[in-house]
Amino acid sequence: MMITIGSDHRGYELKSAIIKKFEDIEWIDVGTTSKDRVDYPIFAKKVCENILNTKIKLGILICGSGVGISMAANRFNKIYAALCWNKDVAKVARSDDKANVLVLPADFISIEEAFAIIKTWLYTEFQGGRYRKRLEQIDKF
Repeated sequence: MMITIGSDHRGYELKSAIIKKFEDIEWIDVGTTSKDRVDYPIFAKKVCENILNTKIKLGILICGSGVGISMAANRFNKIYAALCWNKDVAKVARSDDKANVLVLPADFISIEEAFAIIKTWLYTEFQGGRYRKRLEQIDKF
């Protein structure tokens, strides 16, 4: 499995821990590479472009609250970025909304919670049906 991942400075430590923990995943890390201050839209754009222009189907984005980086990601058509702060939200984000980008709020969850959220998100299937119709409506905006 290949996943593109990016974060700003506030998400850097969590991003590094995720890459280390999930060794079986081939990570395409678009940065940042330190805790030096950076602007999150740059990394949201890189992750989204990887999903839209390569064979990579999933991405993870991380910033302090998760709000700004998810707003930036959702500017891209066919990107469904979901800010998830627990496993239940992650499950619904995939099953009902086909989230192809998981957004994590580094300042509000522990590393262990992030790991659990990622596992749930990765192994939940999209239900389709009426949920597919809703995505088609979004894509017409």
